[in-house]
Amino acid sequence: MERLTADEQLTLKTGAFGAVFLVSNAVPGMLAMVRESIAASGALGDASGVVKEALTTGPLPQLPRDSALEIEAIVLPALGRAVEILRAKSPGDVQAYRSVVLAAADRVAQAHRGIAPAEAAVIDKIRQALAEPA
Repeated sequence: MERLTADEQLTLKTGAFGAVFLVSNAVPGMLAMVRESIAASGALGDASGVVKEALTTGPLPQLPRDSALEIEAIVLPALGRAVEILRAKSPGDVQAYRSVVLAAADRVAQAHRGIAPAEAAVIDKIRQALAEPA
């Protein structure tokens, strides 16, 4: 396993935190946001090894706040790049990253009245971004 650079760690963090942000914003609501934040923290806290180090060290990612499309344009490619980085430097952690991100997205969606169609659509996009290239 090769150590991740600060930029690579930020890519993993941008993908993971951004995925949670996308799901959380798919169905807005203040009370829901609090529940979703707690759910996401629990799931991301389950990470271990290289993935945990990437998600818990360094600066927080800077995501645009203006539109979901702008956020998707940053987050979805970051998820794909994160998988590529891990495949190159720590192949044993690729599945762990996918699992943690998808678990966090799922927990966020279920945190307030179950998974809404808009949340399910975002989770599908996240799953596709994390998939192996064809």
